[in-house]
Amino acid sequence: MNESDIFVITQLAEQLGQQLLKNHACVTTAESCTGGGIAEAITRIAGSSAWFEVGFVTYSNTQKTRVLQVAETDLQRDGAVSQSVVESMARGAQKLSGAQYSVAVSGVAGPGGGSADKPVGTVWLAWAYADQVQSGCWCFAGDRHAVRQQTVQAALAGLLCVMEGQAANTWQQWLNKDLPNQ
Repeated sequence: MNESDIFVITQLAEQLGQQLLKNHACVTTAESCTGGGIAEAITRIAGSSAWFEVGFVTYSNTQKTRVLQVAETDLQRDGAVSQSVVESMARGAQKLSGAQYSVAVSGVAGPGGGSADKPVGTVWLAWAYADQVQSGCWCFAGDRHAVRQQTVQAALAGLLCVMEGQAANTWQQWLNKDLPNQ
């Protein structure tokens, strides 16, 4: 990760914290391919304990089922990198934590593990809030590290979109905005 990536991710996490504090709300994460990277970005911010509940890293399918209550039938039918699974992860994390907002990610970070249907870089993201869930699939370019960093950026920017009443899948606009102190 270069300094620019760290800066953007940190700025997104700071903005998220400000919005959550303003709304007296908390967030939780359910992560697979990022391995806790979203939670790390959030807890990089001093005072994040006021708005970050808990992070779940459920890398294996067994833990997705056991911890986040993802249906085994969804995993068998659609695979871990799918809309049904990532939406269940987001709902499960939200329910377990009591947080108002959650974000979940599952993807193929590489270098191996890709297929014709789900090539390396394929990532599903889901954002849950109240009784709603928004999700989308992106194919990020680059090596494993780059895919994971782009996923963290998308997760945080998507949360900001949701908090502003926008569609989460418009998260790229947050990466194009002038971030404070940039």
